[in-house]
Amino acid sequence: MDEKQKDVMTNGNVGANGNSYSADNIQVLEGLEAVRKRPAMYIGDISVKGLHHLVYEVVDNSIDEALAGFCSDIEVIINENGSITVIDDGRGIPVDWHEKEKKSALEVVMTVLHAGGKFNKESYKVSGGLHGVGVSCVNALSSLLTATIHRDGKVYEQVYERGKPKSEIKEIGVSEKTGTIITFIPDDTIFTTTTFHFEILSSRLRELAYLNKGIRLTITDKRELDDSSNGNGNGDSEDETTSSGESKYRRESFYSQEGLKEFVAFLDENRERLIESIIHIDTEKNGVPVEIALQYNTSFSENVHTYVNNINTIEGGTHLAGFRRGLTRTLKTYAEKSGMLSKLKFDINGDDFREGLTAIISVKVQEPQFEGQTKTKLGNSEIMGVVDMAVSSELANYLEENPKDARIIVNKVILAATARHAARKARELVQRKNVLSGAGLPGKLADCADKDPALTEIYFVEGDSAGGTAKQGRDRQFQAIMPLRGKILNVEKAMMHKIFENEEIKNIFTALGVSIGTEEDSKALNLTNIRYHKVIIMTDADVDGSHITTLIMTFFFRYMIELIQKGYLYIATPPLYLVKKGNKERYCWTEDERKLIVDELGQGNPAGVHIQRYKGLGEMNAEQLWDTTMNPDKRTLRQVTIESAAEADRIFSMLMGDDVPPRREFIEKHAKYARIDV
Repeated sequence: MDEKQKDVMTNGNVGANGNSYSADNIQVLEGLEAVRKRPAMYIGDISVKGLHHLVYEVVDNSIDEALAGFCSDIEVIINENGSITVIDDGRGIPVDWHEKEKKSALEVVMTVLHAGGKFNKESYKVSGGLHGVGVSCVNALSSLLTATIHRDGKVYEQVYERGKPKSEIKEIGVSEKTGTIITFIPDDTIFTTTTFHFEILSSRLRELAYLNKGIRLTITDKRELDDSSNGNGNGDSEDETTSSGESKYRRESFYSQEGLKEFVAFLDENRERLIESIIHIDTEKNGVPVEIALQYNTSFSENVHTYVNNINTIEGGTHLAGFRRGLTRTLKTYAEKSGMLSKLKFDINGDDFREGLTAIISVKVQEPQFEGQTKTKLGNSEIMGVVDMAVSSELANYLEENPKDARIIVNKVILAATARHAARKARELVQRKNVLSGAGLPGKLADCADKDPALTEIYFVEGDSAGGTAKQGRDRQFQAIMPLRGKILNVEKAMMHKIFENEEIKNIFTALGVSIGTEEDSKALNLTNIRYHKVIIMTDADVDGSHITTLIMTFFFRYMIELIQKGYLYIATPPLYLVKKGNKERYCWTEDERKLIVDELGQGNPAGVHIQRYKGLGEMNAEQLWDTTMNPDKRTLRQVTIESAAEADRIFSMLMGDDVPPRREFIEKHAKYARIDV
């Protein structure tokens, strides 16, 4: 840099107040400090989702070893102290000296962002972990991390504290095995919670087992079995027991021989099959491996889940577009050639070909390009043609070889087109009512004064009585109230035109100001004119209230999933109890909290403590409802997010579908975690 350039840089940036802005003002975050300073930029957030993302990053490394052909067993352990251990039988992270970085290769991997063998195409052809930021990010966000490597007949270990090595790498023993063991404790000065949930982790491991057939993934929870974070999965489950026969900890193992075929069967286990076969496509086009499994059922919803290098692309992308194009063209060509469309008086569109379809699309891309709001939308333009070709050729062969199945599928498409035609008028009626000026808004809607959706919120409240209390207690400036009459329609078991004809559902669409349906996709949601950025479900804290919440959430998942993906959907949490003694009163949201408050206020004499159980929102007056449930300064809102769209799809179909036995089994398995409502 010459002297003139230096002068410009040091003296040329002086503000009006005389304060200089020079190179000295620029803060450079070295190494992993950037991760610790802005963790949400790397893992999404610092609450439950980001916490579990740490585990996914470590497991991704092991999966990459498996994709490269060097790993077959991966185990995740939730330890007694809440730490996580991930064990694989891969080659083990290299420990030899890295000449450029002047430290061991292990330390490079653990302390340098975007460092690792997966960036070398000779080591890994494809990598799921490239979507994230790797184990170095996990290291940075852990108060303590231990890496133990089995490699070349020896065992090596290095310990890190908040991303920095506490010592040099050490040789601590000999071993005939190979593999990597990572144990870490999340930093509680960064995360708002450090409690791992068994159910969230087991769901992801199950998903990975289906996506990577031939790999065994196991999760073990060594915390006490009655820990509230435990759950029930659907793998090979067993409870470890003590010598006295008492349960000690949970363990589940996932393994798939047929991959996506078993995944589709798992998702559709609560639905009635339209055809017995699961159509399976496993091929490679232009060097891109493409695997697809699909099956038709008697439901009215489309359930298509897409993955790129094991990453759930919840916003779809070019692989989804290629699948839809290939499916529509191939089925339409077959239907026209067979003469089955000759008597139809209106056109069939792509949406009709996907009603009652469950499908999994998985592609492996060397250099994926992600876009979209959550960076989970595939942008590689060439992948559309690749998937289109794969579907067109393989599906055409299947239809020719299975004419009976082909006719059943086409008849389902014709019925879907007929129902869509009937639904159009009902949907258009919803659109006509949807006027931004407020004209045509539902009569029961008590709107707010502010019109900026980023500042406003709407409560969908169970019943007119609670709705009236909420209207009195709200802040009219930014809070809108929309009472709903009882239990809304179960959309899981209803045809589309019935859904749009339902009065309560029409009111939801109209109150929100959203539009739905295009020529290509009758369920496509347009949120451009949405009137509120917080949509809050507020029901009674009892069994009926929980059922109504589930019905409403089913509707949002099936018909407004984009609203959930944008983070607009919430559930209010009214208290269960009011505990009083004299002039002291405390609200309680859980049974344990009630016991603690009774002990605190009663000081060993609970006889003088009065407990009021709130069975419904209507039992609170307007001031109480505001103080406990609606006041932004005091309330707790539970944001509805989707960790796994495939798992959510399965749960909703099980809970709200026609098949009773799986629902009964689910209830029996989860009974010990349920609250008894009396």
